[in-house]
Amino acid sequence: MAEPVVVMCIDGLDPAYLESCRAPTLEELGRRGFARTGMAMVPTVTNVNNVSIVTGSYPQEHGIASNYWLDREAGREVYMESAEFLRADTMLERATRKGLRPALVTAKDKLRVLLDRGTAVSFSAEEPLPWLVEELGQPPPIYSLEVNGWVIRAASLLLSREGVDLVYVATTDYAQHAHAPEDPGSQEHMTILDNAVECLVEAHPEVELLITADHGMSAKSRMVDLEAALGRYGVRARAVPVIKDRYVVHHSNLGGCSYVYLEQRGLGEALKVLRETPGVEAAMDSDEAAQRFRLPRERVGDIVVLGGREVVFGSPSEVAMPAGLRSHGSLHEREVPIIGYGADFRGFDFRENRDAGRYVFSRLGLGSIE
Repeated sequence: MAEPVVVMCIDGLDPAYLESCRAPTLEELGRRGFARTGMAMVPTVTNVNNVSIVTGSYPQEHGIASNYWLDREAGREVYMESAEFLRADTMLERATRKGLRPALVTAKDKLRVLLDRGTAVSFSAEEPLPWLVEELGQPPPIYSLEVNGWVIRAASLLLSREGVDLVYVATTDYAQHAHAPEDPGSQEHMTILDNAVECLVEAHPEVELLITADHGMSAKSRMVDLEAALGRYGVRARAVPVIKDRYVVHHSNLGGCSYVYLEQRGLGEALKVLRETPGVEAAMDSDEAAQRFRLPRERVGDIVVLGGREVVFGSPSEVAMPAGLRSHGSLHEREVPIIGYGADFRGFDFRENRDAGRYVFSRLGLGSIE
């Protein structure tokens, strides 16, 4: 194929950052192509949404319902960071079968491990290729504003050197967890991102580029202990933090969605208690949640709980509520930007971040996705 395709997931890029910060390259790409606000998958966490983008499908098809999962049948809690959990093909796998050379470039190594099945080339900022380090220098620390610029520049260099046809790029959201849109740190980070995207487009003027995000970001000021709320009424349960991953500096494993596993019968009573708990915006059984958000029912516990805009779920016995916490996971972080450049996108309806993946499946003839 003549034109390489790049799909870029800017982790945590709430539309508020584009409204508050100058990003002239992204603005120009939107003018020359298209730019709109779409919706992320629920829960609004990294693994769920990156997999939805890269497979073009809903969680009920691809199987990833959280960053962290209680496998009740096996009696173990695991990070959902392995391709063994995937139930759908990724665009990268399908591209390889078609004889193309796909690549995966991530900031966090957890996403490389989760998504690199079938790739011709894959690396992360935490596990970089030696020749890229020689060209670009050592990647900045994962907890830095600069690391995402390195990731995008590495993707551009990969296009030049490796002859790849399709690249999926996933950054990290440390900057958005650390800085509100109006903070100087956010402008610095957006400038780094914008400059890196500009360099990629200038180096590869023929590129077809789609940019979206996995979730937005909200300021959080209140922690609600769901296990304690249920316990006060004699309901024993385990509340699993959906957002939990190995990058605890970002969010302290505190997010706005939790999966509740009951240790005894009493679903109706548990739902009543949770719905009356201050800070809980919605509590629904697994059947309702699976239908409403197209989730794999067997991977979301007995009850799915969503918090108000300022609320995260956790236990004070396990973690203290950090001052100035910014996080995600709830319905309030669903809005994400979708930007397309370098192709005729007319006739394709971009409403959700997963539609970036659906477009690639269609564009490259990788098979149909509903």
